[in-house]
Formats: sequence, structure tokens, C-alpha cells
Amino acid sequence: MKNVIITGASRGIGFEMVKLFADAGHRVLALSRNEKPIVSVQHKNIHAFSFDICRQEDLQKMVAFVSKEWKQVDILINNAGRLLNKPFSEISTQEFEAVYQVNVFGVAEITRLLLPFMKSGSHVVTISSMGGIQGSMKFPGLAAYSSSKGAVITLNELLAEEYKESGIAFNVLALGAVQTEMLEEAFPGYQAPLTALEMATYIKDFSLTGNTFYNGKVLQVSNSTP
Repeated sequence: MKNVIITGASRGIGFEMVKLFADAGHRVLALSRNEKPIVSVQHKNIHAFSFDICRQEDLQKMVAFVSKEWKQVDILINNAGRLLNKPFSEISTQEFEAVYQVNVFGVAEITRLLLPFMKSGSHVVTISSMGGIQGSMKFPGLAAYSSSKGAVITLNELLAEEYKESGIAFNVLALGAVQTEMLEEAFPGYQAPLTALEMATYIKDFSLTGNTFYNGKVLQVSNSTP
């Protein structure tokens, strides 16, 4: 049994991952601003509460739960993400910062706070995007989103180097098109080749075993564009 924390758990890939881990017997802390979809699952292995990755009060509530109930975190999946699809010339500084607050600063802070509860064999998996890969196909309107996804890739490479003696692994999965609500927001009408459940299954398996083979790596999980 692993102790697994998943952000962005209320819909799409995150929601499916929560159920997969719980059904496999792992204990899951499902974090999302909207906890109702998770709570409605009514699974004995799932604990959920309303959580905003940008709120210090919520982050401290997470730390208090882990400290009291678990004492240890085996897997952290940084899945929460904020999308902005808007022409670059129209993006305000506040809007740009809001994307980075979730996609970069939020990922950094939740990871920093949970590292004291990790040990050798723990695995931090951060969900990025093909849009964050240098040299990949880029799309107008995603300047804030895709650049933030590139930043979080480099962040995890640095963390892997800084903590390499600890035995804690940091890896990034850069996802291609998956049929989720977020994809529909970015590319209305586009039909992706993979479902949220299919990608969730892959990420679950990678989270459990990928740290045996990878550390400080970004894997491109895509068979199409966008």
C-alpha cells in the first residue's frame, strides 16, 4: 500500500487516477478546489478536501493531514494545471502570473512542503505538456500555459539533481492530446486519440514503477499533435 497525493483531482485524468489508485488498495489524498466529485465516490481509501494550491492555509491543512494520518508520502502527482488560451498581446501581467502561480509556483511549493515526508523510493511525478517541450509544435494563444509547462520541466530536472543522494526521484510526463475538459477549452471540437482513463492508467503505472528506471527525466507521452 502506497500513500499517494494527487492534485487536480476533481475531473479528467486526475479524477480517474484517484479511483485507479484507490481501487488498487493505495491510500489517496485527492486535492482539488472542488472536492464534491471525489467525495461522491465514497471510497474508503480516498480522503479529499477543498484545496487551492495557491492558498497557504490549504497547503498547511495538507501538511497537517499528512503529519497526523500518514507520516510518509510515497507518490506525489502534480497534476493540477491552469490553462489560458488568449492572444499574447491581450494577456495582462496578472493573467500571466495566475497561470504560473498554479503551474510553476504551486508545484514548487507543494513539493517543497511534502519533501520532509518522503524517503528513498518516493516518486514525484509532474504532469507537463508537449507544448512545454523545446522544438515541439506550438499553438497561438498558449504563451502563458506552454511556457509555464516548460519551466516546470526544468524545475524538476534541478530537483532531481539537488536530491539525488536522497533516493527520491523526480520525473515529468509531457502529455499530448487527451480527451479532457481542459483540451476542449484549448481546442474546441478537437477529438483526441486517448481518453482520460487511458492516460490515467499509464500515469498510475509510471508513478509506481518509473522511478526504478528514471530520475530527472521528461518523457514525451504523445502519439499525436496537438
